[in-house]
Amino acid sequence: MQNNLAGMIDHTLLKPDATKEQIDKLLNEAKEYQFASVCINPSWVKASYDALKDTSVKVCTVIGFPLGATSTATKQFETKQAIEDGATEVDMVIPVGALKSGLTDVVKADIEAVVEEAKGKALVKVIIETSLLSDEEKVTACQIAKKAGADFVKTSTGFAGGGATVEDITLMRETVGSEMGVKASGGIKDLETTEALINAGATRIGASSGIAILAGKTSDSDY
Repeated sequence: MQNNLAGMIDHTLLKPDATKEQIDKLLNEAKEYQFASVCINPSWVKASYDALKDTSVKVCTVIGFPLGATSTATKQFETKQAIEDGATEVDMVIPVGALKSGLTDVVKADIEAVVEEAKGKALVKVIIETSLLSDEEKVTACQIAKKAGADFVKTSTGFAGGGATVEDITLMRETVGSEMGVKASGGIKDLETTEALINAGATRIGASSGIAILAGKTSDSDY
């Protein structure tokens, strides 16, 4: 399990004060442990691509992060720029307020714009921010993401309180079926939790605690 587990983890550093030294450390760790990807803010994509281009580690970045409240045109441009810089996976945040207002067409158009920009070039993971949603809204968000052509649904940014839970992963997997990926992220700090989330249906784990997880330890990281 643990040998395969590294290939399911997006090794993550999204803190606003992350330094070049910390990013370089993340990249070196990703190469050493062969994580699925590094997940970093857009300003670090080019440097990350240059460091990882001869490895199997992908470059994942975030779009409309962490609030999801930028315009659709901005998210589309961010996606275009990120892909040009070398990202092959983009994790976008939905406009949560629009979803909670029942503006499902707005949410669908937002996701579709990113999906269209990334088509054939990058996977799209849709962050629905579960801690801010009712179960009914979580189901609706997952249904919209599926209809919009996204590749994954994802629980959390890690910046809105809460985080991934087995209950949410179970609900999300039941909603999207077997065709889509489900990414658990936010507050995942140990192997036991990680395995429970995978057993519930997660196919990718977003964590800054990947090394501790693989070692069977508990991290004190806050993401």
